Amino acid sequence: MIDITQLRNISSGAIERSYENSTAGVKAYEDTTTAFSSVFNAAVNNLNETNSYLSDAENEELKFAMGLTDNPHDLTVALQKAQTALQYTMAIRDRFLDAYKELMQMNI
Repeated sequence: MIDITQLRNISSGAIERSYENSTAGVKAYEDTTTAFSSVFNAAVNNLNETNSYLSDAENEELKFAMGLTDNPHDLTVALQKAQTALQYTMAIRDRFLDAYKELMQMNI
């Protein structure tokens, strides 16, 4: 015969293990969410920085065209920064699109 206290111990142990498994799943979900949000925030910051460089380059072009600056070096530097930032942003975009396409082609 099974004693009722043994049955209570078995069921309480199963409940504790079930609770531990569910909290581990929640923790993994929170870690994944945190990782995704940090990657997303980094991408948004990269876009903002690229837009800033492009805006600076445009401002330097206008200053040079209106004759407000005597130093063409500033224009060259601003244009090179903008071009490099834009190439980097486009490379990251291409990598994300490649990863997305690969995920979409996976068989489940």
